Amino acid sequence: MEFSEGALRKLLGKYKFRDLTIEELKNVNKTYPSFTFSMNTYSNSYNIPIHLWILDSHPFAPPICFLKPTVNMGISVGKHVDAHGRIYLPYLQNWSHPKSTVIGLIKEMIAKFEEELPLYSLSSSDAARRSELLSYIAKITEGETDMKSQSKIGGGKNEGCFNKITVVGAGDLGIACVLAVAAKGAADKVVLLDLSEGAAKGGTMDLEIFALPNVEISKDFSASADSKVVVLTVNSLGNAQTYLDVIQSNVDLFRGIIPAISHYSQNTVLLVASHPVEVMTYVSWKLSAFPKSRVIGVGANLDTERFQYILTNILKAQVLAKDAWIIGEQGEDKVPSWTSCNLVANQTEAMAAHNSREEVANRAMEVLKGKGQRSWSVGLSVADLTDSILKDKRKVHSVSTLAKGCCNINSEVFISLPCILGTNGVIEMVKLEEDPLVQEKLQSTAGSIHDLQQQLKL
Repeated sequence: MEFSEGALRKLLGKYKFRDLTIEELKNVNKTYPSFTFSMNTYSNSYNIPIHLWILDSHPFAPPICFLKPTVNMGISVGKHVDAHGRIYLPYLQNWSHPKSTVIGLIKEMIAKFEEELPLYSLSSSDAARRSELLSYIAKITEGETDMKSQSKIGGGKNEGCFNKITVVGAGDLGIACVLAVAAKGAADKVVLLDLSEGAAKGGTMDLEIFALPNVEISKDFSASADSKVVVLTVNSLGNAQTYLDVIQSNVDLFRGIIPAISHYSQNTVLLVASHPVEVMTYVSWKLSAFPKSRVIGVGANLDTERFQYILTNILKAQVLAKDAWIIGEQGEDKVPSWTSCNLVANQTEAMAAHNSREEVANRAMEVLKGKGQRSWSVGLSVADLTDSILKDKRKVHSVSTLAKGCCNINSEVFISLPCILGTNGVIEMVKLEEDPLVQEKLQSTAGSIHDLQQQLKL
């Protein structure tokens, strides 16, 4: 239509800034009188080819999503898509059954890809080159597969000899674990699985900048494949009001993590450092369906090492230290215990020795109370545990393990007890000295944990 301000005002009636738009178009008409104006509705629809891989742990684990561009399409790398076409969306990161569904995922893809198109059209020459490249890659991949098969038959260094650890969670504790494990040198490779949304920031970014050898940062669960040990450090940062709500948020978070981890590393040892350790170790055991020996919590390993150090180096009670352990629940309810009785046969002397030992233990516990559970100290404890597992040291550690059948505990709860650790996790539980007071405390702790677990929705 020819330029008419009245007609234009009528056409642009619903425009938010109609007058400014009309002024702009007036100037266009003055400069280029041959321009004509018409009104229409703008819309675009796109066919974006995607592949959704539904895992055997579905619906508790999210699908793995990829773009599948045709030969005349290129991938636009952005905040939701990487160079390989892997799709990352908040909906996938926060996947939680039964709230999350494939239909909901597709709806979010539509919304996000409308904001930022993940594909673009290649020119005919680019498309031809891409087709040649895809064909070439296919041939290389085929040859690589053959080479892998031959190497397994020929017997080089197979995956069974490769010590890989995955740390899940890129918060302060996760990064502390990565640094401590890397410094310990027991692992050939350490993968930090960052499940946070958006770009790398904080410590994760620093790890990328300073690129530690044998450390990989990934947002992809498949990067954890064939790990010997998987360390869980994630904690929900939701707006939960009560302690139970906080734990339930963690349970919901683990629902999307444990099945995926179990899928990629079916023979791994799960080492839980998330809070509360005892409950989250139980949750990991239930969600993974792993044998009890391959699911352990960091438990009282750090407190035990400190306790033994205090006895040996501060209180100069070396004889007591070698059989001393902190057991039970991490936190205020932990109790000291002993794995053998060094008391003398005479009853009077035995009582005196027992009282003396209790006095020393109480002094050590007072010193221990002043020590916090800082991220770096827990990270060192995690490195100590992974070292024992990977090197099959058969060393005794106080870790959270399934306590049913021990100390007259009849419920499925995980509490800290001295255990011999090896390649497959807990090899054997070490027998504690019989002490009615200690057993009573452990039974009380087990009862409280069990009551809490009964309130959770797994």
